[in-house]
Amino acid sequence: MMNPFLQVALGGAIGAVSRYAVYRAIPVTGFPFATGVVNVLGSLVMGMLAALMAYRWNNHYAPLLLTGVLGGFTTFSAFSLDALTLWERGQGGAAAVYVVGSVILSLLAVISGMAIGRGLWA
Repeated sequence: MMNPFLQVALGGAIGAVSRYAVYRAIPVTGFPFATGVVNVLGSLVMGMLAALMAYRWNNHYAPLLLTGVLGGFTTFSAFSLDALTLWERGQGGAAAVYVVGSVILSLLAVISGMAIGRGLWA
């Protein structure tokens, strides 16, 4: 079994590069779609992996996949900066939609991921 610190480091690199790929793939529009996509997608995958580990892997890969890959992929700090940037541009409504939408969609995604994971691996 790989050292947990090494798992987090390796997973973090994979997650950060994956997030960068999403940012490059989604056109910049003035609204932070890319950050929303990575946070919602990351939440979906987090739910699925949490279920997989609970039913099959006994959390042995949690440092690599949950803390490392998904921690590097999703980004609350970028989310916060994007929301503040919208606010400071005078786009208070867009900032509110972004914050509320991101939180609700991410929660729904982790719930959905957990349900999918339970259906696949329970």
